[in-house]
Amino acid sequence: MAAMFPEKPAGALPPETGKVFRLLKRSLPDDDYAVWQRLVISGAPEPDFLVRHRSGRFLIIKVSTATPQDAQHALQGQLFASGIVFGGAEQEAFRQFWSALSAREGAPSPEQVPGVVLFPNISSGDLRQALPSGVWAAGREDLSPERFPAWIEAHLGAPLTHDQINVLRAAFSPEVVIPATMTVRQRRDTSAGLTDYLLSPTQEWALKVDLELSEEADNASRDMGVRQVSGVAGSGKSLLVVYRARLLRQYFPQKRILVLTFNRPLIRDLEARYLRLTNGDTGVEWRTFHQWCWQHKPSDERWSVIHESERASIIADVWRQHLADTSISERMLQEEIDWFKDRLLSTRREYLAANRSGRGFGLNEAMRNRMFDAMLAYNDQIKDRGRLDWGDVPRRVWRALVEDRISFQPYDFILIDEAQFFAPIWFEIIKLILKPAGHLFLVADPTQGFLRRGQSWKEAGLEVRGRSLRLHRSYRTSPAILDFASRMYQMRLPDDEEAIIARAAPQAHDEPPQVVVLDSEQDEVTRVVQEIRALHERGVPLEHMLVIHPDWQGVDRMLERLRREFGSAAIADPKKVPPGKHLRVCTMNAATGLESPIVFVMGVHRLYQAEQNPLLSEEERAELIRNNTRQLYMAFTRAAQRLAITCVGELPPFFPLPAPSSVRERERMHAS
Repeated sequence: MAAMFPEKPAGALPPETGKVFRLLKRSLPDDDYAVWQRLVISGAPEPDFLVRHRSGRFLIIKVSTATPQDAQHALQGQLFASGIVFGGAEQEAFRQFWSALSAREGAPSPEQVPGVVLFPNISSGDLRQALPSGVWAAGREDLSPERFPAWIEAHLGAPLTHDQINVLRAAFSPEVVIPATMTVRQRRDTSAGLTDYLLSPTQEWALKVDLELSEEADNASRDMGVRQVSGVAGSGKSLLVVYRARLLRQYFPQKRILVLTFNRPLIRDLEARYLRLTNGDTGVEWRTFHQWCWQHKPSDERWSVIHESERASIIADVWRQHLADTSISERMLQEEIDWFKDRLLSTRREYLAANRSGRGFGLNEAMRNRMFDAMLAYNDQIKDRGRLDWGDVPRRVWRALVEDRISFQPYDFILIDEAQFFAPIWFEIIKLILKPAGHLFLVADPTQGFLRRGQSWKEAGLEVRGRSLRLHRSYRTSPAILDFASRMYQMRLPDDEEAIIARAAPQAHDEPPQVVVLDSEQDEVTRVVQEIRALHERGVPLEHMLVIHPDWQGVDRMLERLRREFGSAAIADPKKVPPGKHLRVCTMNAATGLESPIVFVMGVHRLYQAEQNPLLSEEERAELIRNNTRQLYMAFTRAAQRLAITCVGELPPFFPLPAPSSVRERERMHAS
């Protein structure tokens, strides 16, 4: 079967067009052909299909709905007498397309990309008599699985160049065009006419899959549809969410569409990209999961979320009372509380029976009972203070939904970015707010904590087998940076079940990462500020730079120093400010999904020092190394063109590339 984009017919097609779609798919060999369905909804006459042979030859197809009676009228002169030419509408579709195509620099000519008209209802003999001369057409007899492939091959145009193919593809499928302002990737070539980028064929397939929806399909299906896309950092997963939201709005303007992420910087970034792409369309709802929950909290409840410092104090107190004489640490207690609340668990019995695989530390039945007692004591303390923690928020919303205490309109489509961070109870809520025949589209990065707190898609209540796609190529991160990050990951986690198999797209400049070792954190801050100042003085816009630090204290220090240097308006925390003309500074947790041409990753020593804590058990240490490695990999791969890494003290042993000696860096710092 030919490779089809989309895989199934999209939208409400005339029966004749649907028949040709199936014929193209089933009769053309997949090793030789790819076929695109035209998805533009403009109201003007449009071609229906673009056919590409592996040799680089193309043709454009328009399917006619003309009947034998129409052909007879043409033969009798009735159509000509009324001023209507048989086949004229189909030829007008080609003329309009070629007129728009010829306005693009580097476009192929109509002679290089022939236009053919298919008449599924009319015999070839009647066509030859009814059609004006010079029209390439196929009648009913030619549209058989046996004859059609040879007919198609005989009508293909001349081979096109790589640039001509890209221009043709952009004209026929404008939904795959990525404006240069929407991405941080560099272009290796500077060919005329190629100022924008295009989604890759794999990305395009993921974008267009499951677009065969219609009112009839909704009525016939009562099952939720799920599609999952995973991929390496920089493979365009977030871009797919934005583009799919636009395509869904185009085809289903009356449907309700919700996009969810787990953090504020990412949802702001996605929404800003969508608004630029659609010239301000407001028909899609953009929320973090907790924003959605808060927006729909029951009207009869008042919520006050406990501050992290107060929560840590309660956990420490509970640990001293219940677990101080065990090998369980305060951190393990906190993680177990979060893990418990992420699931639909309520009772001791349910907790004792729960599968804890992937937790990083084991608990026998006696220790589970003690852990449950500690969790009960923790809950009692926060309730006594009139508070709840963030893990309670989804539980409150889930219960209110089940009890029908929340008024909301269900969604037709829900798209989730960074779905690996979503908890099982989050997905239970999503299933409740999605229409029974609705569609759930997930994108995830398996190198970033897949899934939240050691779960699988199946454990989250989602069946994605046979409905998954993996993107292996990074279009953002340069080969040198991706190689550096991948080798670091593999050195630290050689037995990780989610092995990284990534390829980087070639880029114009491939600068290896810079690793800088300094004497103190004050020197580290000063060095990064100096680097940013030097880049800015050389004309690099501040918005092309992103600073990432492991913790919020480091973020606050950098925000303060940079604001003194460049002014408050020029520096922002993306958790608090939408994307704009400013340099961004954020924690590693907040950086997921963001990207920038230039990235500074600070405070690496803090992660390494935490791993060396002698109070950690071996299980805790292994889990911490795993989490830190994934955070570092994520942070490194935010960079498209240049990555600078700073740390204080001795260089951690897990960097795969040699760094400048600390002595040289100290001398440079003192000299400056």
